[in-house]
Order: sequence, then structure tokens, then C-alpha cells
Amino acid sequence: MHHFQYMDNVLYAEDVPVAAIARKVGTPFYLYSHATLTRHFKAFDEAFANIRHLTCFSMKSNSNMAILRLFALMGGGVDIVSGGELYRALKAGVDPSKIVYSGVGKEAADLEYALESGILMFNAESAQEIQILNDTAERVGRRARVAIRVNPDVDPKTHPYISTGLKENKFGIDIQEAVRHYSVAAGLKGLTVVGVSCHIGSQITRVSPFVDALNKLKELIEGLRGIGLGIQYVDLGGGLGITYDKEAPPHPRDYARAIGRELKGLDVTLILEPGRVIVGNAGILVTKVLYTKIKQEKIFFVVDSAMNDLMRPSLYNSYHAIQPVTIRGRETVRADVVGPVCESGDFLARGREMEMQEPGDLVAVMSAGAYGFSMSSTYNSRPRVCEVMVKGERFYTIREREGFEDLIRGEKLPDFLAVDRAVQGQGEGQ
Repeated sequence: MHHFQYMDNVLYAEDVPVAAIARKVGTPFYLYSHATLTRHFKAFDEAFANIRHLTCFSMKSNSNMAILRLFALMGGGVDIVSGGELYRALKAGVDPSKIVYSGVGKEAADLEYALESGILMFNAESAQEIQILNDTAERVGRRARVAIRVNPDVDPKTHPYISTGLKENKFGIDIQEAVRHYSVAAGLKGLTVVGVSCHIGSQITRVSPFVDALNKLKELIEGLRGIGLGIQYVDLGGGLGITYDKEAPPHPRDYARAIGRELKGLDVTLILEPGRVIVGNAGILVTKVLYTKIKQEKIFFVVDSAMNDLMRPSLYNSYHAIQPVTIRGRETVRADVVGPVCESGDFLARGREMEMQEPGDLVAVMSAGAYGFSMSSTYNSRPRVCEVMVKGERFYTIREREGFEDLIRGEKLPDFLAVDRAVQGQGEGQ
């Protein structure tokens, strides 16, 4: 459940009309519900109350500092995949001892930054990374707590772009080879082996793939403990799906119940990395209709947001419900909702049955809280949109809208390409 509901045919975010926010901040914008974020985090974290665990929010799904701060205040940690995400997390006040560093391509400078920050654990993904992490730790005089991300070859039955636990995926080390790599890591002076990690994919709508992966991890842990390695943590990753259209994913309670049964007697701390399941349905993208275009019986609603603002439909052909901000009782038509970007793949929906829209109308792209802004870009030199959080009867801009000046920040013209100052001045303000 989320807090985006109609009252008298007007869409509200908690107790604020969405149209009122649009009048204040302009369009397009991302809008998050504080109540939904809070409830979803609690629902997930409390589902595991009877299991020793740490909930590390997957930052890649949404890295806005206000959201990170909210989860940190609720006792959560974060899962990071870059030095930039570590920087954001620390600025948001996340406890370093609740930060786990995942990712297939960690750079030495970022490893050093994480070591000096005192994070909980690194999820190493290759033999070379294990060695680089050790060398970095020795150089800075620290010991790195490490788990190895193993690939259990479990098919999560999700989109191939977000499946990460099969043999052909780039992530992790083959579980059949894991003991050898653990033995090497245990012999390195800069490392302390503390855990086992895996992540099989995203938007998974069944519990069984997680159980299958965990069973394979249990066998590995028994083998590692048999050679004297103290495994304290099992990082099961994230991946639990949400409802975008007609999906029926399991409730976190059902997920926790199934995982709890498999963990009995293992004596480990479970690390979880939920992302989409917490923030996905807690956010929407609000956009304005610019033009209504009819071509050979086909209707297009051209809106002011585009694939650079929300990549998922173009990248994955993903479904997002699209709702009018004000229901006007017009006829229902079948239309494509498209953006201004010069790509045929720039769409938010195709062949969607919805109420007829006119220029100036607002529509809400639902379930956009995960992998929305965090995957956005400035393609076509389109400034990135603002982000807003609503809490009860008030709303707060938690990221300012970018301007044209932000598009060229950091760019420099060499002397031989210098622009005449007078000419440059003529273009300012246009």
C-alpha cells in the first residue's frame, strides 16, 4: 500500500494535492511519500525481528540523501557499489559500521576510502579484487573484513538485464570455486574473512529462488567452517519485487519466514539489501502534457518528461501505471505516452488505455521511486528534475531542479576555441 490516493477525483500525496505541488515546483518532478517510505522500511525490517540481521538499503535504487537519512534514523544501513555512494551515505549520517560495499568493479582509491571510513564489510567479486583489497589494506595499515560474493547459478526468472546469479552473469565467483578463493583470502595479511555473499537478481516475485540460493550457501558455509574459517555473516542481497502491474510478489513476512526456516542452527547474522521493495511504490514521477498528437488513428500524449528522466520503460520495456492527476471523466482512448527526446525509444507507455488528455494536464507515472532519478541523465542537454518529499500536510524539495548552467558545470574551452565575450553575452538569458 502507498499514500497516493484520489479524493474527489484529485490525486493526493498523503494530505497534499499533487497539483498544488506541481504549481509550486514545476514539472516534471519526482515525489516521494514519507509515510510510505517509513511503513515499507518497517514492514521489511520488522519481518526479520526474530532473526539476527542488518537491513542495508540498496542505495543504487534511490540515493537521495533525505531518503538515506530517514532509513539511517530507523536503524538501517546501506549497501553501496561506488565511492560516490559511500560519500553520500556518510554525508547522510549512515553509521559506517552498517555499510556493506558490493559491486563488480571497485577501484583501489574507493577501497582505500571505505577502509579509512571503517565500513562493516567488502563483498569481493574476483581473485584480482581480493588481492587488490589486501594490498590496499596493508598499505593503509588496516584489515579489511571481507565476504566473497559467490554465484549460486540460480535462475530468478526475472528480466535478463537484472538477473545476476547465473553462470553467464558478470557477478561473483562460481560457487564451485569458492573454497579455493576463500583459502587464498584467509592467508592474506590484510584481510579477515567474515562472511559469504550472493545476490541473484532484482524484481523477483517468488520466494523459492532465494531459498534455493540460501541452501547452496549453507553447504558452502559448512565447508568453510570445516577448514577453520569463521563465517559470521550471510549476505543474501536484495531483489524482492513489487507490484507494477499484475505481479503478486510475496509479503516480506512470507519471505522472512522462508529464510528463517533455512537459517535455523547456522549461527550467523543475516545481511539484507532491499531497495525496490522499500522505495519503488513510495515514489511517482509527475509530468505535464505538452501536446496531443494524432497520426493515422494513433494518439500520442507528448509530455515534458522523457527517457532521460525515467529510463526503465525504454531500457527494460517496463510497465508503469500512468494516472491522471485530476480525473475529468473524459473518454478512454489508447495512446502512447512519449517524451521530447529525439529517440524512437523515448516512451513512458505504449498502447495504454487511459483518459483522454489535453495540453496542460498533469499525469502521474506510478511506482517510480526505485531506479528513477538514480538512473536519470542529462541526455539531449535536459537538466535533471527536482525531487520532493511529502510528509502529512507539508512537502519539501529534497533536490533542487537543475538549470542550464548545471549542464556545462566543469566544462572548459581551450584557448584556441575561446568564444568572444560579446558573442557569448548575447546568448546569456535565452
